[in-house]
Amino acid sequence: MPTPKPSLDTATIRILDLLQQNAEMSISELAEATGLSASPCWRRVNDLKESGVIKGSVALVDAQSLGLAVNVFVQVSLKQQDRESLDVFNAAIKTKPEIVECYLMTGEADYMLRVVVEDLMKFQALVVDFLTRIPGVANIRSSFALSQIKYTTALPTDHLKAKP
Repeated sequence: MPTPKPSLDTATIRILDLLQQNAEMSISELAEATGLSASPCWRRVNDLKESGVIKGSVALVDAQSLGLAVNVFVQVSLKQQDRESLDVFNAAIKTKPEIVECYLMTGEADYMLRVVVEDLMKFQALVVDFLTRIPGVANIRSSFALSQIKYTTALPTDHLKAKP
């Protein structure tokens, strides 16, 4: 049985906002920033984790610093969109760490991928040696990102706040 979602009052939403900006904040820092004492703040953070609102904490690594200079958005269309074809494609995509995002889409393409690689040769190898060999792939179209204008992992919370 899933744990019920905690009450998302103003202080809890503030905790979410702060942790999305810096997951390393201590409970005492969070408590001070939200006007709570440490114990109720810890309980709220724990409730958010147990309910699945907070799924985990990670380190955000700069792709450029790892030599991953090429960021590509790839649209993939399948020959047919039956359950078996979708399952085969989904399973294959999950095996490649350079495919950092994958979405099943509506519209012209069936999937949108985001790929990060070192250079064009690595991307070519991914397309030729991997994507084209997944059974059921009909069409692949790529767009190369020239510059990253905005990137965030923080989700908006304004819609959760009480309206006056």
